[in-house]
Amino acid sequence: MREFFNRFRLIKSGDKELVLQLEHLLGFTPRHLVFYKLALMHKSTPEDATDSNERLEFLGDAILGALIAEYLFKKYPNQPEGYLTELRSRLVRRETMNNVALRMGLNKMVRYNQNDRGLNRSHIFGNALEALIGAVYLDRGFDTTRTFILNQMIKAYINLDEMESTDTNYKNQLLSWAQRQNKTISFDTLEEKSDGSRKLFTVGVLLDNQVAATGTGYSKKEAGQVAAQKALETINATGGTAAE
Repeated sequence: MREFFNRFRLIKSGDKELVLQLEHLLGFTPRHLVFYKLALMHKSTPEDATDSNERLEFLGDAILGALIAEYLFKKYPNQPEGYLTELRSRLVRRETMNNVALRMGLNKMVRYNQNDRGLNRSHIFGNALEALIGAVYLDRGFDTTRTFILNQMIKAYINLDEMESTDTNYKNQLLSWAQRQNKTISFDTLEEKSDGSRKLFTVGVLLDNQVAATGTGYSKKEAGQVAAQKALETINATGGTAAE
């Protein structure tokens, strides 16, 4: 009965569309809508940066990592620490979270400066998903957050069997290809700039001292992986054998 009156109150508050979207997304009715509104607020929209979702993203990222670790620990009781660490890394990496967020439709819910075309190509929707996890935790607690991550994210949008069998370490793939082809490969940091409270890096792949591809990310490792993936795609498109 309490949940019924809470839902009635929220819908009557003028946020009916948002409440219905969140119910579909989360699998339950929010109790404190203010957390979710903040989770969907990118820093490019408000004048006051404290009204953005960055703090919730910080919280959600920590909770996501812990719950994914718990899930993998129980699912793979006979696998060593290195295997679990690599699989967790694949699950929580920016590209994976951004892809899940897009498939969930978060790109239609996040408030951001749509005149900045570069934002559409960034990971702001994956970041918003992490902020949403933080909102769920503050609103409903740890157990509901675990259920949300397992049912609404992993089981709904992530193929673990495929992820296990796919080598997503593009940097290692590229280095192996270069060794087979007697090519010289290096990764250089081309740019480092502030993006709000975080650093945004641009890393270039140098093939025989020529820039073959670049990538951006919130760490040099992430940017290097993006650059390596682009380089591999170019090599394969031009008849290379990097995917061997």
